[in-house]
Amino acid sequence: MALKIGDKAPDILLPDQKGVFASLKDFRGKWIVVYFYPRDLTPGCTVEAKDFSKKKDQFELDNAIIFGISPDPPGTHCQFIEKEKLTIRLLSDSDKAVLKAYNAWGEKSMYGKLFFGVLRSTFLVDPMGKIAWIWPKVKPEGHAQEVKKKLEELQKIKHD
Repeated sequence: MALKIGDKAPDILLPDQKGVFASLKDFRGKWIVVYFYPRDLTPGCTVEAKDFSKKKDQFELDNAIIFGISPDPPGTHCQFIEKEKLTIRLLSDSDKAVLKAYNAWGEKSMYGKLFFGVLRSTFLVDPMGKIAWIWPKVKPEGHAQEVKKKLEELQKIKHD
């Protein structure tokens, strides 16, 4: 069943690039950007990760943290972070349980062939642990700015 705005966000308990586990519960009271991407060290994923890294400090000023999630192992995340000088946490979902919980794993098509893979998508989770916004089909270029703008808009609504 597809997640909707207002639903409780499925919890996450995944290791990051250093093997340190991260959980949404650990960040209650903060806004959380959870973005799902197919693979480390690929062109679109690099654009998206670098953009989020460049804006990390701006997100933190708005009481928000960023998690990138892919099925890649922590070691590959380390290589990606080192090579591209990323500053965000990348979480490893090797068994795809979180990807499936967020409906970010599904059927894709390339060159007429069907296969299963990561559906590039982003979820904004509010400080109470509820889904505040969903981007189901993400284009990497400019996406971090789009998320930042929506975060500011939603924060303004909550303060008014």
